[in-house]
Amino acid sequence: MNGKWDARIRRAGELAQAHPFASEGLRFYQRLAQFQKFLYGSFETDCGQATRPCAPGALRDEFDPFVLLPRFPSLLGLVEASAPSILAQSARALQNEGAKRWQAMLEKFWWDGNESAAGAAGAETVISWIFLQPYAEYLADHIERPAPSGTPSVCPLCGGKPQVAAFRPEGDGAKRSLICALCSTEWDYRRIVCPSCGEEDVHKLAVYSAAEFKHVRVDACDSCRSYLKTVDLTKNGLAVPVVDELAMIPLDLWAAEHGYAKLQTNLLGI
Repeated sequence: MNGKWDARIRRAGELAQAHPFASEGLRFYQRLAQFQKFLYGSFETDCGQATRPCAPGALRDEFDPFVLLPRFPSLLGLVEASAPSILAQSARALQNEGAKRWQAMLEKFWWDGNESAAGAAGAETVISWIFLQPYAEYLADHIERPAPSGTPSVCPLCGGKPQVAAFRPEGDGAKRSLICALCSTEWDYRRIVCPSCGEEDVHKLAVYSAAEFKHVRVDACDSCRSYLKTVDLTKNGLAVPVVDELAMIPLDLWAAEHGYAKLQTNLLGI
């Protein structure tokens, strides 16, 4: 499974060179993804690679502090050394807090969801997200997927919100899928419907794209004023949706200027 981490790291480097305005964030993401790759591999080594059954939506029941807490200080050191100042300051403070505080923080994020916020609380949310994302992805990769039931707007394994949508080739066209912000599970979703409020009126579903980013677009809803980005792999088969989403900051700026709120901010707080 480590190949997918290598693809993310490589793609972040390519996009950092191609889009200087996003290079600082993408270089930071590369360092995070290197750590997450190592963390994911350590879970496979210590917890095994066998698959096991899991009830739909029950992935979050698998939280194991005995597996997680010994690995947490290494992330704090990385964030303190290489993250933007607000994250680095939060990591420095957390290093002095101890395991009981870490467990409470990580459990809160795990159960409350990856909703980002401003200020110090937001920094702790991002640190928790960075750390728990590869654990959630490890769990998702090693459970027997339940049979699809409809097209849910949240992750069928963990209940997380989608980070990004993707168009993938299917026949002569493309099918739409959503990708979970926490465990990276990808599931099919109808093309003409808002994943936030379920709006289906095409006249209320706005699409924005820019000539310089032909394979990424904003899908916005005028009913709930939410949006998410869609990465079209029929236009660029080299794209990695969770990474390309990070890079296309001008699309987020356009959405904000037009009064749309992102359905789920990403690891860079965008």
